[in-house]
Amino acid sequence: MQYEFMANRLENIHSDIRGPVFFRALEMEAEGQKVLKLNTGNPAAFGFKMPASVKNHILENVEKSLGYCGLRGMQATLQAIMDYEVSKGVPVTSTNDVFVTNGVSEAANMLATALVNEGDEVLMPNPGYSLWSNSVLAAGGVPVFYDCNEEDEWNPDIEDIERKISKRTKAIVVINPNNPTGALYSDKILLQIAEIARKNDIIVFSDEIYDRLVFDGLVHNSFAKLAPDLPIVTLNGLSKSHCLCGLRSGWIVLSGKCKKMEELQKALVVLASVRLCSNALMQLIVPTALKDVEYTKEMISPTGRLFLQREACVNAINEIDGLSVVKNKGAFYIFPKIDTERYNVTNDKEFARGLLEAKKILIVAGTGFGYKTPDHFRVVMLPEHQTLKDAMYEIGDYLQTLKK
Repeated sequence: MQYEFMANRLENIHSDIRGPVFFRALEMEAEGQKVLKLNTGNPAAFGFKMPASVKNHILENVEKSLGYCGLRGMQATLQAIMDYEVSKGVPVTSTNDVFVTNGVSEAANMLATALVNEGDEVLMPNPGYSLWSNSVLAAGGVPVFYDCNEEDEWNPDIEDIERKISKRTKAIVVINPNNPTGALYSDKILLQIAEIARKNDIIVFSDEIYDRLVFDGLVHNSFAKLAPDLPIVTLNGLSKSHCLCGLRSGWIVLSGKCKKMEELQKALVVLASVRLCSNALMQLIVPTALKDVEYTKEMISPTGRLFLQREACVNAINEIDGLSVVKNKGAFYIFPKIDTERYNVTNDKEFARGLLEAKKILIVAGTGFGYKTPDHFRVVMLPEHQTLKDAMYEIGDYLQTLKK
């Protein structure tokens, strides 16, 4: 989109999650039609409730959230976050290296503003969440996309990362577990990325918002644990693990002592001062939520809701001719592939629009996550398992109308 009056930097900023197909879905709802929205990772929209421990804490302490708090955050919140990240092996030694943010979205914007000059490059995964490319573009930088391999369970392509390093590269973004693929990266891959960052003197932004949503008994290792010597920014929050999206819970943790990180900390202090403080009500419940590990464990257990929904969704897709999917190991997304040799799909956004009109199911086209070929789409696995299963069959039914 081009503007005559507005800033040119908006030209390439977009969100297909809330793009044209989404707005058409809103029109349909206004007309009285019922739309199944599989576009947004918003657990509350599908009946997920906040943990009872969190609700009780809010009710008992809400008056404490009325005033501004420290620019980094409330001290008890900073300490709880630091303790949590230390428990995961992140080498953070002071709450001065912790900043509470209004979700990871604000954190990404703050980091891009602090680090990126006009023309600077930031490497990020393809496919990947558009928050990161939009933040870099808004700061005047250039997002450079490295490939992730579907044949290798969506792990990053190390050779492609190495090819795309340049003198303008300021940072590399790692989203693990990944959005939109649900991939959990192997330690081997993370260590190889660490070596590239070490060799080229690059900061790593490690987006770990889904670190607690990992299935099948697998373990998420923080990037900073695997590379404690590197300058690493770890990003996390409670929006997904505790179903608190609307409270906008996020944080930044700096590790790896060096001049770059000292400067970044000072820059973040300036930006945090300007925004006054993050949501104080959200900060009140962070210590309580981080102690409530059972809430999240229950969702991902073999009898838990997220686990059952994943199984129903993936199993249904595997029954549909012309669709394939790499089973996600984390988060609550999958990224199915359409067999375009069998079906007449040449534009994934048109496919998403057609599916919406025909079946009243809203998905996000794969190109909305930067994917290079128009043959993938993202599904949010948050509805009840039977609803998800039926929706996948409906997608398969719609595909039959596009058969070559």
